[in-house]
Amino acid sequence: MRALKIAATGMLAQQMRVETISNNLANMSTTGYNARRAEFADLHYQQMTRPGSINASDGTVLPTGVQLGLGVRPSAVTVNLSQGSLAATGGDLDVALDGNGFLEVTLPSGQTAYTRDGALKRTAEGVIVTSDGYPVSPEIVIPNDARSVSINADGEVYVYFADATAAQLVGQFDIAGFANAKGLEALGSNLFGETEASGPPLLSTPGEDGLATLRQGFLEDSSVDAVREITDLIAAQRGYEMNSKVISAADQMMGAMAQVR
Repeated sequence: MRALKIAATGMLAQQMRVETISNNLANMSTTGYNARRAEFADLHYQQMTRPGSINASDGTVLPTGVQLGLGVRPSAVTVNLSQGSLAATGGDLDVALDGNGFLEVTLPSGQTAYTRDGALKRTAEGVIVTSDGYPVSPEIVIPNDARSVSINADGEVYVYFADATAAQLVGQFDIAGFANAKGLEALGSNLFGETEASGPPLLSTPGEDGLATLRQGFLEDSSVDAVREITDLIAAQRGYEMNSKVISAADQMMGAMAQVR
């Protein structure tokens, strides 16, 4: 009774789909979060009669044959890289990436990671860091006596002092781009890591090489569409129920066969 195993793969696939949707909904308020989508592919087929087989002595060829599918398997969980809407915050260290690319940060292990979460902070020493305390690369230090901070679209960071009218340039953000950003490894905490699939990062000045510009005083909202996610959730639930009914029907068929005298 192949239907039992086939339906079981269908239930597992729909369960994975629901898990992906639930993660999207859980992160619908996460800054810079990109929605994920579960993708599936059919399993291999059992060739009962191959298409094109000779069916008679006169050379008649079967046009289709008999190929029995054995279920479904997960093929990918793809990241939707469409940009979320930009929300005004007014924070002097809140920066949104308007376009493609990532900010580069340095982890405590020395490993480099990438993020679109521009809710930046400053340490007691004035170093610009992420909300988790990871310094942005290249390191930018805001002097403790700075009165205000200005970040332009090119990523240049200027500070103003109480005893001076002219702004002082203290650093500039870099933007990292990837040939295949969907191939980045999700590390959690809004961070991504480079992989062989993503390719090496291309570091450039904001606004160049097709990369994002920066907008001070804004943050990027999550790209999750709650209405679409709820619709997909209902479809996944119905798919799960249909596969469970197949298992029930197959079980009843096996029971009927066992009762044959």
